[in-house]
Amino acid sequence: MEQLHPSDPHRIGPYRLLSRLGAGGMGQVYLARSDRGRTVAVKLVHPGLAAREDFRSRFRREVAAARRVGGAWTAPVLDADTEAAVPWFATGYVAGPSLRQVVAHDFGPLPARTVRILAAGLAYALRDIHRAGLIHRDLKPSNVLLTIDGPRVIDFGIARALEDAAGMTRTGELVGSPGFMAPEQVRGDTVTPACDVFCLGALLAYAATGRLPFGDAEQPGGTAALLLRIVEAEPALDGVPAELRELVAQCLSKDPAARPDTDAVLARVGAGGTVADGRALEPWLPASLVAQLGRHAVQLLDREDIGPAPAPVPAPVPAPPAPHPATLAAPFDPYGPPQGHQVPQQGYAPSQGYPPSQGGAYPLPTAPAPRASGASTASTAFLVSIALVVALAAGGTVYAVMNSGRTSQPPDRARPPASGAAPTTGSASAAGQDGRGSGTPAGPPGVLPSGYAGSWRSASGSSSWHLVLTPGAVGDPVMTLSVEAPGYSCSWRATLRSAPDPVELDASTVVSGAPPTCTPGGWSRLRLLPDGSLRRELDGSASAPLTYDRD
Repeated sequence: MEQLHPSDPHRIGPYRLLSRLGAGGMGQVYLARSDRGRTVAVKLVHPGLAAREDFRSRFRREVAAARRVGGAWTAPVLDADTEAAVPWFATGYVAGPSLRQVVAHDFGPLPARTVRILAAGLAYALRDIHRAGLIHRDLKPSNVLLTIDGPRVIDFGIARALEDAAGMTRTGELVGSPGFMAPEQVRGDTVTPACDVFCLGALLAYAATGRLPFGDAEQPGGTAALLLRIVEAEPALDGVPAELRELVAQCLSKDPAARPDTDAVLARVGAGGTVADGRALEPWLPASLVAQLGRHAVQLLDREDIGPAPAPVPAPVPAPPAPHPATLAAPFDPYGPPQGHQVPQQGYAPSQGYPPSQGGAYPLPTAPAPRASGASTASTAFLVSIALVVALAAGGTVYAVMNSGRTSQPPDRARPPASGAAPTTGSASAAGQDGRGSGTPAGPPGVLPSGYAGSWRSASGSSSWHLVLTPGAVGDPVMTLSVEAPGYSCSWRATLRSAPDPVELDASTVVSGAPPTCTPGGWSRLRLLPDGSLRRELDGSASAPLTYDRD
């Protein structure tokens, strides 16, 4: 979680923003709270996508389909405005870390019993998704959150309606995360619900062993070799518990017709005796993991209660005439019947647009929206009560955090290895809190600082990377990047997204090179380090950030 940036809105629709949760290829995700005190996750679409009518059309369909899922094992879509100048949607906030965070950082491979219950919860989630007419197509560890009650599947950002699965993806576009893609995705064939079952098998192997069944992009040959292994090689299942190995192997079958469906998976893992009504019937996470997560609960409670800093109060101005009571909008109630989007949108009015000269800044409200003290007290008391209950059971309290986007593994889209990593929580690094190296002047707002301009080089394995940054303002193309390696050559271009605190680039576009090796990347963040080198962190990659030296 990060504090809100100065360019972030304080409100989106009826939700007050508290902090940043992460970012993905589709947009920025915020922790927010409704005026009645419900905590939610709000995803704001990237303005570049909002300007594309083909994206808006797809976004409308996917939000409508996601509303139909409504399962106990997924994050429900609570609200959305698909017609806003910058569309957004809100989902229920899931109290738990990602599977990626748990396996890669907090705990390591999970015990067999935990993996078996994980399989049951995920199979139920996929069944709900498929019954709603969707294919998730990106089931991976960062899209699975672990809670005290069981796993939850999030992020339908690249899900597709079944009837559109063959036609909505542009020619040559590779959708999914390389280590968790099915062979038919790699080949560009029509995908079916069996694609998600393949991803489930890869995810279970990762949960049980801490390794991807077909290796990763850091091995010789990079992403291209990884995709080839998915299509042609057998998975490495050493370390998968014997009781699950046959099921995982069948889920990873090259032939979609040979994979079990979700009902078969549920029967094979004995779901009837372990989970029901969206929760595990008994504790399913190791006690040491629950205790470790619990130590962070108070930090989250404090962060949520603080919220964003209030906007400065302007000098007094004559008040406009009070509106007639009949014209006032009804209050938004996330628990009651839908009442549309009648609440005045402070800091997020469609007529105000999205001023690109401000690097994505919204006009901020003159003061934070009023907040009912009763709702605030009830919300905090509820969270504290949960923490106390779990503390009694496991010596800790509930750790609630949503790792959307920032801890993706492996890279979110096919591309050469080690092109950068997702932004680190809080953005604190050797480069400093403001993203600049020691002593580097900030420069004027909205303009690439002069210290970044120039030619930079790096090496990763057998690949040679050449990054060139040229002066420019927000919206200008300032980056060209090329990579040369045995077997492939790619180049990209990106425009300046924000500067100078931090320096961010928009999603890159391919200038040369063929898919699946050369494909567009996510947005990235640049930092000058104290030693004079440059680090680039690429959203959606699990590889270590790549550090460049000046030519």
